[in-house]
Amino acid sequence: MGKEATLVIIKPDGLIKSLTGNILSRLSETKLKIIGAKLIKVSPDLAQKHYRHLADKPFYEELIKYITGTLHGDDRVMALVYWGEDAIQKVRAIAGATNPEEATPTSIRGAYGRILTSGLFENAVHASSSIDEAQREIQLWFEPQEIVYPLYPAKEIEVPATRKYVWA
Repeated sequence: MGKEATLVIIKPDGLIKSLTGNILSRLSETKLKIIGAKLIKVSPDLAQKHYRHLADKPFYEELIKYITGTLHGDDRVMALVYWGEDAIQKVRAIAGATNPEEATPTSIRGAYGRILTSGLFENAVHASSSIDEAQREIQLWFEPQEIVYPLYPAKEIEVPATRKYVWA
């Protein structure tokens, strides 16, 4: 296959349950490199862009509440970019099936996921499903300078009159 990048998101339930270390340990079995990582407060806009392909599904609104933290009362996720040989397949194999009940018990989703009474899959992690989706998702969640390898074409622009927070 070759070297590729993939996005992994440790979702709010994974952070609330203090599973970050366990999940990162399991993902380290892939021998892939982490080339981008950050904690993010997920806005409704980011959530809607990420899950745009599911907008017509009956569980879409609850999915947005899940990833933005509204469902759990904690709006943090950890976004990571893994890079290396067959990254997408390797990460998805360790993550397990999207439905926690169909995931092998030794996978991340099989071990830590559950299905809520509403039918929503609370599955602790997101993993990109294809090279095209990985690129779309990585470019949505990360700026080029936040990734240590130049994955995709980027350009430098001047952004006049921007405002940002700095330490007081």
